[in-house]
Amino acid sequence: MNKPTKLGGVAVPLVTPITTDGQLDVAALDRLIEFQIAGGVQGLLLLGTTGEGPCVPRALRRPLVERAINTARQRARVYVNVAENSLADTLLDAQEYFALGVDAIAALPPFYFPPRPKELTTWYRSLLDASPGPVLMYNIPMTTRVSVPLEVIGELIGHPRFVGLKDSENDAQRHETLLNRFGGRPDFSIFVGVGSLMAKGLRSGADGIVPSVGNLIPEVCQRQVFAAQTKDWAAVDACAARQTEVASLYQKGRTLAQSLATLKGLLYLRRLCLPTVFPPLLPIEAAEMEALSGEMLELRLA
Repeated sequence: MNKPTKLGGVAVPLVTPITTDGQLDVAALDRLIEFQIAGGVQGLLLLGTTGEGPCVPRALRRPLVERAINTARQRARVYVNVAENSLADTLLDAQEYFALGVDAIAALPPFYFPPRPKELTTWYRSLLDASPGPVLMYNIPMTTRVSVPLEVIGELIGHPRFVGLKDSENDAQRHETLLNRFGGRPDFSIFVGVGSLMAKGLRSGADGIVPSVGNLIPEVCQRQVFAAQTKDWAAVDACAARQTEVASLYQKGRTLAQSLATLKGLLYLRRLCLPTVFPPLLPIEAAEMEALSGEMLELRLA
């Protein structure tokens, strides 16, 4: 396997657009991808947390990935999240997605039986040994209840298929230590997945960010990464302020599930996709949609 060019930049965790009867909304997917590419982002993450990945029916996953690759036409990298407890099923997913042409998979740790570090290292090493292509580790204990120890990353780093990490653990000290230990390597990329830690992460040498708010303001997220590359830290902070302001529309005072439904509501108001979500999530109600419309006007998003 040839290792890809070092990964980095903005990888937006794309929402998964569906029709009112739960089918893939192909037209909306095309609109969303073109909107992201017009905003200058370098990557799209499919079936992640923001994309309601574990709730997306298996029958829709291949069509989603295939359409996204065809629409992106190599103008942006396509990553796909894999969330399976079974190592065999994880490998089957990897084989299918790489056959379609994805640039890398992002693999969650097994989480039903919370693994010890040795078990986790063995599981990921087996995945890396057998994967047909590059693998990003995806750490998000908010949903998996598993925090991947830095010692596990240290054991695996250097494997030819282990190309990076998306870290969405809301722990500033962990991110600082992570970047001090593993940042700056030519063969390993670190993506920050926590909005409030992205500006600091970029200052400390993170290679990229995975912002859910990029669904709404991809150009701001791209501007932040470019500013970091040119060491314009005032611009990085200004972009971070705008990202926080917009993200608060769907995150503040809401659970994760509610925030994802609200994000789709905002995208509906921007005429990008329907507000339909996958069970067990519920779409936002009409009154909340109306309130969001007014808040969007105040933030110059309409």
